[in-house]
Amino acid sequence: MENTMYQCQISNCGYIYNPLKGDKKGKVPAETQFEELPEDWKCPICGATKKAFAKLG
Repeated sequence: MENTMYQCQISNCGYIYNPLKGDKKGKVPAETQFEELPEDWKCPICGATKKAFAKLG
């Protein structure tokens, strides 16, 4: 399983989506890859869309 993390690029946010953890607030189960997130998924911290995220590493 790939563990590619993505970080929100909105100022003062910096939330990192970790596929091993998923997103409890957004009801996304662990081991869900970023690419598999629904198109309407939003950052649990600032509400930004997936387009505001950049791949880490």
